[in-house]
Amino acid sequence: MSMRVMHDSNAPTASIELMIQKPLEDYDLVEVEAETPRDVDPILASQGFKDLIDDARGILERELSGSELAIVQLTGAICHDSGVHRPGIWLVIEEKNGGRKQMSAEARTRIDAAIRAVQSGLRIS
Repeated sequence: MSMRVMHDSNAPTASIELMIQKPLEDYDLVEVEAETPRDVDPILASQGFKDLIDDARGILERELSGSELAIVQLTGAICHDSGVHRPGIWLVIEEKNGGRKQMSAEARTRIDAAIRAVQSGLRIS
């Protein structure tokens, strides 16, 4: 699975995209390549993908517990990869940090660890 983390320079938020590059048979996600973005929509609407999102939320909530980090958005995404389209997970995490413009280094480290936990917990890396 490919991961991309983008930290906002004007807000204490991070946007993360986790692209699914291999089949996840535990979630009945066998076809993970499509020629057009529209062909990814049925994958994102499948029960298997909904279960994947639910499991990702559970792992993230556990990993972020006790921190100033909160999940703002967690949903499916259509990712672009070398001429094909793939399903992915899109999430936004915010640090409640008393008005700072950027996310703290500690929060960035914790987010990286949480994402690694998602990848290993869902067996997607």
